[in-house]
Amino acid sequence: MAQEFTIKSQSIEDKINQLLPSQGGFEPGVDFSASTMVIPIVDLTETAEGGSVRQDLQTAVSFSSATTFDVNNTTTTIVNTTGYWRMTAVSSCGGSPTQRNSIILNDGTTDKTVWKHVMNGTGNSALQIDLIFFLKAGDSIKLTADSSSCRISGSIRQIADISGNLVDP
Repeated sequence: MAQEFTIKSQSIEDKINQLLPSQGGFEPGVDFSASTMVIPIVDLTETAEGGSVRQDLQTAVSFSSATTFDVNNTTTTIVNTTGYWRMTAVSSCGGSPTQRNSIILNDGTTDKTVWKHVMNGTGNSALQIDLIFFLKAGDSIKLTADSSSCRISGSIRQIADISGNLVDP
């Protein structure tokens, strides 16, 4: 015989509100319950979230969603819109050991370098970049290539809004 248990969890309620907006969210006075009975489950999560694309495919770069950039010998703000962003790029530097490329997060007043490519000796160096960023209101992503022999080139696209709702490619 199966046993029933009542579950009270704010985090579960919040997740249901996020995953099942079409259900009007979690209703006050309604309890979740669990059972020791084995019941087969059909996962409708992607459809309930409003999309039918697998989550790994959701981060794909597409012609219409990608914003390209090419930063050389300057600092450029590439994004200042809230949400989750995926950057794919190549950082290249050549010349002396003092050359560098940086990815900087700015909160509206302060810069924080979160990624840096520094030459280690002379010659040429290239590194691939594949990062995901979260920007809240007032935040921005800036790229710095500090000499004419340094460059960061690639694309960036929004993969989810600030609430975590996925954005189709």
